Amino acid sequence: MKRSGTADLPLHYGHIPKWLAERMSRLGLAITEAIIAEYGTTEVLRRLSDPFWFQSLGAVMGMDWHSSGITTSVMGALKSSINPLSKELGIYICGGKGKSSLQTPQELLCYSDHNGLNGIELVRCSKLSAKVDNTAVQDGFQLYMHSFIVNTDGLWTVVQQGLQDGSSTARRYHWHSAEMNSFVDDPHTAICGTSQGTILNMVAKAAHPARQSILSMTTEHPSRMIAEVQQLILPKHHDVKAKDIDLKRLGAMLWLTHEKQPADFEELLLLQGMGPRTLQSMALVSEVIYGTPSRFKDPARFAFAHGGKDGHPFPVPLKIYDETISVLTKAVHQAKIGGSDKLQAIQKLGELSRLAEKDFIANNNFEELVEKERRDSWKFGGKTIFGDAKLPKGGQLDLF
Repeated sequence: MKRSGTADLPLHYGHIPKWLAERMSRLGLAITEAIIAEYGTTEVLRRLSDPFWFQSLGAVMGMDWHSSGITTSVMGALKSSINPLSKELGIYICGGKGKSSLQTPQELLCYSDHNGLNGIELVRCSKLSAKVDNTAVQDGFQLYMHSFIVNTDGLWTVVQQGLQDGSSTARRYHWHSAEMNSFVDDPHTAICGTSQGTILNMVAKAAHPARQSILSMTTEHPSRMIAEVQQLILPKHHDVKAKDIDLKRLGAMLWLTHEKQPADFEELLLLQGMGPRTLQSMALVSEVIYGTPSRFKDPARFAFAHGGKDGHPFPVPLKIYDETISVLTKAVHQAKIGGSDKLQAIQKLGELSRLAEKDFIANNNFEELVEKERRDSWKFGGKTIFGDAKLPKGGQLDLF
């Protein structure tokens, strides 16, 4: 069993407005379909088990880039859009937040019955992954959300999240069924996060005598744990700061999409008529679909695709968001009927952005970039949970 990582996130409350939830579902589905078309359902499972990629996905979908709300909103959006097409896609999402998590066994058994899988074993895996993180490893976080994602081959990923009493953080746990050995003998690659002092770890090798005899329990200090292969501990500050982002990567992408406009794309219908701002979003979506794991160490960068619902780093540009969904959805549809040109163009956009990084030198204009996005937000139908973006006082009409 491989537990692929954890993420410690500032705790955020509030609801997802309907205008954003609907778009998250549509974009999430298009991204999932593109990954399946290129790599298969096993890659979707692997990526969902990567805390950095998961956070980047949430940011590109317009959620607050660092909040705990990404977990429930992303999984809710994916479940609502993927499950109605599960037979076609070959992947299914069970469980969710609160009472929805209690439906996981029933949903797994039903899906297994229709796909010839061992439902009883999958239910056992679901329960054990929750028990390990909620009970066997007592780090102070109690689970309130459990999502179990499974494909038609019976491979699975778990994304679950817990709260800590008196704390302003939530902890997300990611599991992946690759390299399965045991749930009770060091199933984790590691346990990481802000030190909580002494914790109880009944699945460590050192606890083997305790598990066998049920007479004593072994405590393990955080220093006992090996370094976490994938650890994501996000800051408490809400706004996006330059230190949160790889400025070389962001700057190279902006230069490519706003200034260079490479001739490689001119003959492609996909990009004809698309302005620099939409290309900016498409380049980041391309990264989410085709990027390698090392590209997701700064999830905040992906907020520059579609902003954030609370206005950080800028309001969600609904016109750009809808254009992104339309372009990607059409590309996926065309790929299904044998025409892959548009998906290849999207992939190429990300590749050119990465190539541009080699010689690009980052400047110190980050704050000016954020300010420009906020100032221009009204042009693109900018919206937050607080209302619509307005034309700045004294501003002039300056459309692309």
